[in-house]
Amino acid sequence: MEFRTIVDIPKPDFEIQPCEELLFVGSCFADSISQRFREEGFPVTSNPYGVMYNPVSILHTVQRYEGAPRIVFLTLGTNHVYRLKETGEIVDNCEKRPQRLFQEELLSVEACADYLQQTVDLLRQRNPEVHVVMTVSPIRYRKYGYHESQLSKATLLLACRSFDYFPSYEILMDELRDYRFYAADMLHPSDQAVDYIWERLVDSYFSPAAKAFLDEWRPLKQTLAHKPFHPEAPEYQALMDKTMLKLAELRQKYPTFAL
Repeated sequence: MEFRTIVDIPKPDFEIQPCEELLFVGSCFADSISQRFREEGFPVTSNPYGVMYNPVSILHTVQRYEGAPRIVFLTLGTNHVYRLKETGEIVDNCEKRPQRLFQEELLSVEACADYLQQTVDLLRQRNPEVHVVMTVSPIRYRKYGYHESQLSKATLLLACRSFDYFPSYEILMDELRDYRFYAADMLHPSDQAVDYIWERLVDSYFSPAAKAFLDEWRPLKQTLAHKPFHPEAPEYQALMDKTMLKLAELRQKYPTFAL
């Protein structure tokens, strides 16, 4: 018997290679997933100008960012935007200015899709080989009310229909679907949930070579993270000498390894 539903993840038309550069832009969930890549030695840039929740702010980040990686993940959080009344500009951060200076608006499905397409087009201008993956953050927004939060997520999901999509939202909502997979605030995914989403991403998106790299790096990472009771012991010193030698060999084999 099956006691849970497994979210299907279509096989993408590209594969992430060992230690290749990636860009993550979007909500704080983008930071959570990018941290997993960083811990595995991938050269990662995540939200270089701060966390961005809506498609307009994500576009603004890509406009400012000068890099041209082959792999980009865009994590959408909300369709709510804030427009500065004085200029009519949609701002990325209110910078603690008085609320009366701003007008809150909701982007339509069409508007969200248009801003996302502009972002993809800009990335393709810089690198025709780029692969852009959309994902909707599973973080719930209590400030809007839970019904409004769901409507916002639905708008983003509809806007992503014509783009490459990784179902992080669906994995937490439909596959894990239990409060034990949330942090103490009951809004953000727990570390365990993020770890599981990371495992699903690796299984679906990583090339065989990238998975082999993870297998090589894992025992070294575990040894380096271990805190011995007696670091001065000859046995531990010998283990560390052996580990550092293997780490040097790993760096030689994977020149872009970022640790």
